Amino acid sequence: MAKPKATISPETQQEAMRVARATQKPGQTKAQTKLIAQGIEKGIAQYKKEQKAKAREQDKARKKQQQKPSDAAHVNASQTPIDSTPAPAGLDKSYSSLPWLLLVISWIGFIGYVFVRA
Repeated sequence: MAKPKATISPETQQEAMRVARATQKPGQTKAQTKLIAQGIEKGIAQYKKEQKAKAREQDKARKKQQQKPSDAAHVNASQTPIDSTPAPAGLDKSYSSLPWLLLVISWIGFIGYVFVRA
C-alpha cells in the first residue's frame, strides 16, 4: 500500500521560496532556487511530521497518566520509606544546627587567620 503524497500548504511554499530567495547567491538560476525551495519545503514538512508525532505521544502519555491517578497515588504511598530512627531530643528532622555551627566555626577560623597574618 503506497502512502498518499502529503500536500504542502501554500503558506509553507511561500515561506520556503522566501527563504530560498533570501539565501540566493549571485549567478544562481531560477531553477536552482526552486530546487532549494523544494528542499526547504521537505524539511518543513518533515519537521511538522515529527512535531505531530511528538504531540501524539505526549497526549497518549497524559491520557494514560490521567486514567490511573488512584493507582499512582497508591504506589507512591506504599513506596515511601519509613524512617525508624528517632530524632535527637530538641531537634526537628528537617532542621539541624550542625551545619550552622560548622559555618560559624569556619568563619571564626578564617577571621582569626586573617588577623594573625596581618
